Amino acid sequence: MVGVSIVVPLYNEEENVARVHTAVVDALAGHDIDYELLFVDDGSKDTTYERARTIVAQDARVRVLKFRRNYGQTAAMAAGIDAARGNVVVTMDGDLQNDPNDIPRLLALIDAGYDIAIGWRKKRKDGGARVFVSKVANKIIARIMGVEVKDSGCSLKAYKASLIQGIPMYGEMHRFIPALSQLAGARLAQIEVNHRARQFGESKYGFSRIYKVALDIVSIRALLSYAHSPLGWQARPTAISFLIGVLCTIWAITGPVHSLVISGGIAMLFFSLSLFLLAWALIGHLFAVVEPEVSRYATLSAILSTRLNQPVLRKS
Repeated sequence: MVGVSIVVPLYNEEENVARVHTAVVDALAGHDIDYELLFVDDGSKDTTYERARTIVAQDARVRVLKFRRNYGQTAAMAAGIDAARGNVVVTMDGDLQNDPNDIPRLLALIDAGYDIAIGWRKKRKDGGARVFVSKVANKIIARIMGVEVKDSGCSLKAYKASLIQGIPMYGEMHRFIPALSQLAGARLAQIEVNHRARQFGESKYGFSRIYKVALDIVSIRALLSYAHSPLGWQARPTAISFLIGVLCTIWAITGPVHSLVISGGIAMLFFSLSLFLLAWALIGHLFAVVEPEVSRYATLSAILSTRLNQPVLRKS
C-alpha cells in the first residue's frame, strides 16, 4: 500500500494537467514519501483525460478516473478519496493555484498526530469579490457548525484515510468535512499556505456557487438536527396540526349547522396531516437507528447541540 494518495479533480484543465504532475513530482522529490497521484476527470470536454492517460503511461504512480459527464468538484473528490490506496489522502485543485510544495508541511502535521491538516489562503490571488464572499461563508459556517475553520474553501487538505473514506458527500459537502470531523473529535491543524494566480484555463468557480453553498449549509444543519432526534424534530408541527384539528372539531360541534361540512373537512385534513407527520417521524427514527451513515450524523449532531451556545474559539 502507498503511504499518501494525492487526489486532484480536473475539469477542462488540458493546459494544467501535465504541469500539476510535474509540480507534484518536483515538490516531493526531496522527501521520502511513497505516494500516488490520482487524477479524477470530471467529464471534461477538452483533451484533459487524454493528456492524463499519457502521463499514466509514463509514471506508474499516476492513476486516472473518468466521469461520463460533469458531476461537480465534490463528486470528483469523493470518487478519488474512495479509490485512494494511501493511509493519508491529500486533496488539491487542478489549476495549480494550490502549491504542491506545501504538501510536505501538511503531511508533517499528520505525522505529528493530527487527523486533518488544512491550508489557509491568507494571501489570496483571487478577485476581491470572491475573497469577500468566501470570508462571509467561513463566518456563517463557523456560526452554524460551532467550530471555526479559517478557510473552508481551500482544497489543499490532508486527511487520515480512515477518517475521510466513507463519509457521504454531495453538493459542496467537501468544504464542510473539516468542521464535521472536528465536531466528531478529530484533531485539526490549520496552516498558512501559498496561493498562486491561475496561469492557464478559466476558473470554474463563479458566483453561481454561492447559492449552492448556502443551501448546503442549511441542509447539513437540518440533517444534523433531524438525525439527532427525528421524533423531536417533528414534534412541534405535529402538535400544531393536531391542535388545529381539535379546534376545527370544536367549531364543527358548537358552530352553525351550515359550517359543519367546512369545519369538519378542515378538521379531518389536519388530523390526517398529524398522522402523516407522526408516521414520517417514526420512519425517520427507524432509519436513523438502522442506517450507519445517518447514525454517524446523529453522533455529530449530538456533539453540535452541546456547542451551539458556546462562543467560537478563535485561533491566532
